[in-house]
Amino acid sequence: MYKNYIFDLYGTLIDIRTDEWQAALWKKLALLYGYHGAAYTYKELGAQYGKLIEKEKQRVHRRHPEYTVIDIKIDKIFRQLFTLKGVRPTKAQVLFIAEAFRCYSTKMLKLYDGVTDLLNTLKAKGKKIYLLSNAQLSFTVHELNMLGLLPYFDGVCISSEEECSKPDAHYFEILFDRYGLKKDESIMIGNDYLADIGGAADFGIDSLYIHQAISPEIKGELRSTYTVMDGDVYKIKDLIVR
Repeated sequence: MYKNYIFDLYGTLIDIRTDEWQAALWKKLALLYGYHGAAYTYKELGAQYGKLIEKEKQRVHRRHPEYTVIDIKIDKIFRQLFTLKGVRPTKAQVLFIAEAFRCYSTKMLKLYDGVTDLLNTLKAKGKKIYLLSNAQLSFTVHELNMLGLLPYFDGVCISSEEECSKPDAHYFEILFDRYGLKKDESIMIGNDYLADIGGAADFGIDSLYIHQAISPEIKGELRSTYTVMDGDVYKIKDLIVR
């Protein structure tokens, strides 16, 4: 049927709940920056974080005017928050802040039921499995390892490293060029009707939409080849695995 199965991550394989703007998070993060010599009030830290993200997005857009949907490396922001206070952080300090940010903002993180069964089935049938995720490498690599997913993938693309995100066709093209994939042999599986499904349709590949509690509300046409509307990952095998 298909040789290459391309998965979204959050909301498709991993069920996650985060809150990146809660005051408690920024109070803890301000304390950590203070420990490392960069004194902030929590409100000042949050405000600077937002400003730096917007500036970095503008820089990336200038570098890649051909991209319609960009992403940035969040590590750069955490580093700049040090340098604004005259601190030259080590790489380890920046990564520590990134990890702390993710830990403090994450309320829940787990695999959906049926994910391991699906991936094991694909491997047993000799299929190739790829990840195309709108995500931050400094967060995602730990979560992939922690949940035992990384060994399943034959190739991984993380948007922060490519500075491009779904549904931009350039991001799909990066994956296909890097791993030599053919469109008629490949399918995208995701929970976002625009980023995953719309992006796949515009790029010219088949897709399966799975609706989960954290999926964005569908406000337009759902352009998927297959659909699972009740979030049951086990149903994916019957639809697209032969």
